[in-house]
Amino acid sequence: MDKFKEKINSLRAEADASVERAENAEAELKKAKEDIIAKEQEIISLNNKISLLEAEVERAEKKITDLKSAKEEEETTSSTTEALQRKISILENELDTTEKNLKETTEKLRQTDVKAEHFERKCTALESDKADLEKRLEEKEEELKRNKEELETTLKQIAEI
Repeated sequence: MDKFKEKINSLRAEADASVERAENAEAELKKAKEDIIAKEQEIISLNNKISLLEAEVERAEKKITDLKSAKEEEETTSSTTEALQRKISILENELDTTEKNLKETTEKLRQTDVKAEHFERKCTALESDKADLEKRLEEKEEELKRNKEELETTLKQIAEI
């Protein structure tokens, strides 16, 4: 009888541990999904910034063209053109940096996706294990019930003798 109680307690402990593992996996999955959403928002932000920088580069390039036309008319505007060219270089450097950041972010997002898939598979496996353990627990409880009934029947027969 004590063995049955120990076995039941053991099964309960295993079931509790499985539930805890499943909850931990779900929390990790939720965190991974939140990280993915944050990374997607960061990508959108960086894409917007790239668009703004491209628009600013286009404006700067147009301004350079206008200044070259004005240079033919007036020689004194050369210093302004040089200043704009420096600004374009700075913007190009910023654009390069932004593109590099976008590539890094995309790679991090891909890695996060891989991790999320891993945790989803792990969660599915844990849920399957949980279901198996619950089924085994039910079977053991039924077996225990049958054994108790058999024991009671045997005790009644012994008492009748």
